[in-house]
Formats: sequence, C-alpha cells, structure tokens
Amino acid sequence: MNILWLQTAGCGGCSMSLLCAEAPGLFDLLDGAGLELLWHPSLSEATGSEVRDLLARIESGEQSLDILCVEGSILMGPHGTGKYQMMAGTGRSMLDWVRSLSKLATHVVAVGTCAAYGGVTSAGENLTDAVGLMYDGAEKGGALGTNFVARGGLPVVNVAGCPTHPDWVTETLMLLAQGMGAEALDAYGRPRFYAENLVHHACPKNEFYEYKASAESLSQIGCMMEHLGCIGTQAVGDCNIRGWNGEGSCTRAGYPCINCTAPEFEEPGHSFTETPKFAGIPVGLPTDMPKAWFMALASLSKAATPRRIGVNAVSDRVKVPPAPKVRGQ
Repeated sequence: MNILWLQTAGCGGCSMSLLCAEAPGLFDLLDGAGLELLWHPSLSEATGSEVRDLLARIESGEQSLDILCVEGSILMGPHGTGKYQMMAGTGRSMLDWVRSLSKLATHVVAVGTCAAYGGVTSAGENLTDAVGLMYDGAEKGGALGTNFVARGGLPVVNVAGCPTHPDWVTETLMLLAQGMGAEALDAYGRPRFYAENLVHHACPKNEFYEYKASAESLSQIGCMMEHLGCIGTQAVGDCNIRGWNGEGSCTRAGYPCINCTAPEFEEPGHSFTETPKFAGIPVGLPTDMPKAWFMALASLSKAATPRRIGVNAVSDRVKVPPAPKVRGQ
C-alpha cells in the first residue's frame, strides 16, 4: 500500500516524533510492512513540478492512493474558502486538496490532535477557522463534513496526540494494511490499541497517587493530580506503557498530563499546571469513580501514608529510601 502525507496548519511535531521510531526505524518499518511513501513534504526529495505531477496523476486516477495522512489542522477561512493556506505552486488551497484527495484515498488518517480535532491551531479566537478533518473540537463537522467515509469503508482514523507517539502512527498504518475495521476505533475515531489505556496506567507516580501524597510544585516527585493539574486518570493513551524513545513520557519527566489525545484539550479554562477545585476538592476526578468514593478513599489513604512516601512526595529526589524488611514484622 502507498501513503501520501500532507502537512497543513501545524508545527510539524508529529513528523518529528515519527522520526523517533526505533527498532526498527521508520523507513525500515515501512519497507518491512510493504508500505510505500509516495511523498512527504519534509522527508521526500521530490519538490515543485514533481509533486504537482504526482498529485495530478492521483486526481486523474492514473496513480492509486491507498492512505492519505494529514498532519495539522485545516484552515477554513476566510469565509469557508480555505485561502488562508495555499499549496505553493498549485493555486489551490490545502482545504481544496484535502477534500479532493480524501475522496480518492482508500483510507484517510488524521495524524495528531490538530488534524483530528483542530488542536492547538484552533485555540483562542481561532481567526483562521482551523478545524480537524472530521471534527471541529468535540463535535463532528470538520473540513470533510459529518458523515465522511473513505473508499475503504472507514471514517477518518484519528491518531490523536500532541504529538503522536511514533508507534501509534506506524501501528495504525500497518493495521490499515491488514484490513482494520470500524470496531478498532473508539467513539472519537481513535485506534483502540492505545485509546483503551489511560495515561495513569504504569505511571511511575502511582504509589504516590494511591496514598494521595501530592507534589506541591513542579519538579517534586509526588502525584500531580491534586495540585498541579495532572489528568492522567482521565486521559487515554499508553504513554507510560510504551514511552517515547523507549522510556519517556510527560509524567515520567515530571510534568502533568494535559490530556493531549482529547478534543479541546488546548483550552482547559485554566493553567495546565493548575488543578481546579470546588470547596478544596479537585473538580476532575478519575474516570468511572464517583466523587463520594474518591473522597472517602483519599481520606483513608492520606491517613495511612507512610513517612517515606509523604517526605519524598514534596522532594525533587528520593530522600527516604525503602527500609529493609525486618524478619518477624
């Protein structure tokens, strides 16, 4: 199967993340899976007339298109024309190209939260009217409309993340090559293989979370949910199971999870490092847990917090190591 990759209104961070694919690297992986990259604006040598000729062959039907990957949001402005972002040398907007090529592709993949839901590009007043391919924030109705279905029978596959993990992209491409069905996507069009996990799963701060031993400022090693805005208990993603570069993630680096795989994460209504509270109680609680249960468990956990965990939580390093087990205790 072949892949055409377009970069629209975004930072290019998902492509940068994709290049961090390891064991195998990106190009070895594509070759091994039988996936041919027709063109990528940052990674391919072809430019100018060569690319225009390729696009013309695709539109004429001379060149088949199996997978269209779009990275970055689509600018609809001004007034629905898309002319805030043109494809150089073609006289046509990226909106026009994306709509045309999406009709011809067997599968369409939104790479990153900008392409999926609008993302950071759509934040604030959104003067350019940036949207995702099939979503405008959390609502359907992006650049391709509410009911878009690609020729292969799937809606847009939203590999959301800011940026995406390289494995999320490459596994999605391989699954599409093997015949991925609609049952493999969640309610927001995200592949279930990573969206059925929470960022909370395998977080190195889970021992602190269990005792509600909370960090009070960044760089401290306690749980960041109570005071520092972490919403890893509500955010989908296997970030702490398969880290970037084999080991990294936001929470492993000491920064709160900001739920970047979700629509409208870019505008939480408060600082990313602030936990909104009502009467001292965090507003955002773990997924599927009633507030009363959480508060009861939190009170018991805080009362039972070992000194080691309480001291280390508000430190930038381990000050009290685990004590050796004494026989008979």
